[in-house]
Amino acid sequence: MKIKDAEKIIFGCDKLEITASQRQKIEKSYRFLADFSKDKVIYGINTGFGPMAQYRVSDEDLLSLQYNIIRSHSTGAGEPFAPEYVKAAMLSRYMTFANGKSGVHIDALELLRDFINNDITPFIPQHGSVGSSGDLVQLAHLALTLIGEGQVFYKGKLQPTADVLKKLKLTPIRPHLREGLALTNGTAMMTGVGIVNLHYAKVLLHHAVVASLLANEIVASYDDFLAPELNDLKHHNGQSEIARQMTEMAKSSKCLLKREVEMYRPHEERVFKHKVQPFYSLRCVPQILGPVLDTFNFTEQILQEELNAVDDNPIVDIDTRTVYHGGNFHGDYISFEMDKLKIAVTKLTMLMERQLNYLCHDKINETLPPFLNLGKLGLNYGVQAMQFTATSTTAECQTLSNPMYVHSIPNNNDNQDVVSMGTNSAILARRVIDNAFQVMAIHYISLVQAVDCLKLKSKLSRTTRKVYDEVRAIVPLFIEDTPKYEEIENIINYLRNK
Repeated sequence: MKIKDAEKIIFGCDKLEITASQRQKIEKSYRFLADFSKDKVIYGINTGFGPMAQYRVSDEDLLSLQYNIIRSHSTGAGEPFAPEYVKAAMLSRYMTFANGKSGVHIDALELLRDFINNDITPFIPQHGSVGSSGDLVQLAHLALTLIGEGQVFYKGKLQPTADVLKKLKLTPIRPHLREGLALTNGTAMMTGVGIVNLHYAKVLLHHAVVASLLANEIVASYDDFLAPELNDLKHHNGQSEIARQMTEMAKSSKCLLKREVEMYRPHEERVFKHKVQPFYSLRCVPQILGPVLDTFNFTEQILQEELNAVDDNPIVDIDTRTVYHGGNFHGDYISFEMDKLKIAVTKLTMLMERQLNYLCHDKINETLPPFLNLGKLGLNYGVQAMQFTATSTTAECQTLSNPMYVHSIPNNNDNQDVVSMGTNSAILARRVIDNAFQVMAIHYISLVQAVDCLKLKSKLSRTTRKVYDEVRAIVPLFIEDTPKYEEIENIINYLRNK
């Protein structure tokens, strides 16, 4: 499954269907494991879990063993994940089972499908995973609802799982061989959060490109900073692509200047009023957002690989007719990518904050009133206070961008002596992304205010003019001071859903 197909299920209306091939593989895998495990010691089927694997579990307790891992590990704390993150996690678990390498009963896949297709999202607290042996705690909360216990969000309300299943005539699963372990043992939570994070990070990058073009239009930059003859010399795909996108958007703009027209001719001035080269936050957009784009593209590759992976333990292989014990549940790939993603989003946010500062600072832009204030200076304040929020939030992003990937803490009686902290990394990346939308919203409000300060609306490109009109429909031109917190939130919603 491609990430774009996953997004259609998570954010859109696409439904999951179990293919005949998937059903056949899963049923064969289950039957093989049921037969293979009869006279053998296999982790998590007839042994305890983690350090308790050294203890054999008697035949009469095997069913209880699967229930026990679900119930004992439902120990999460903190705020619950929003439904879109949980839906993505369920999709990731579904995809693992669909490979037919987990030895689970088809019932598990069918109920996961029904949860996803009916927008039933389990209550899963955010804290609990160390990201190795999988997202045990969060996935235990998911498994808890699949056995008919715990709580789920349905139709916007948190309800007992049993009530929702009864209403929809769905039957909870009954563990057969290893469903308890298979449901809890994997990277599904961090992968699901990662997929949603990437989706919103790509939305932010698009807005950053548009904002950067609009900022350059406002200051009447020379357009040669976007020239392919310049950008392609760096040999970085991201830089060239960002420059290409901005060039395409700028084709209909009447704001950008041609250096060959304005500067490549005789001049008498000793001091140029218009900046020969704008500040880096305007001129170096391709060089700054290029690596952000390249990072997102690589993150998408890793997330797509993990989404389609078999990430539990042990692995059932029919072809070699054996069961392999290992560590595919380890979340280092996702942990590392989420750290890189949040660093990239933070740098994007820093760029937006610097562009905002340029617009607010009349001493450096030399064309706009202080803080884009269209009222009486001293009496009115324009976007002065909004800038405080943007600066503060950007600073928080910078602190949150310290990596989780290198913060392993041994636990589980040192059985888990090197862990990924992948879900923590994904959660922090989500916080950085949420912060970035706040800064972006304030920047967009300021950009359109700057357009009105200079009366540039009619000269904007088609792309930036459309954005101007959409933002102004939410936040009208302002002269008098009014509270802006609701308008900021409305622009955040506009940006997230574009």
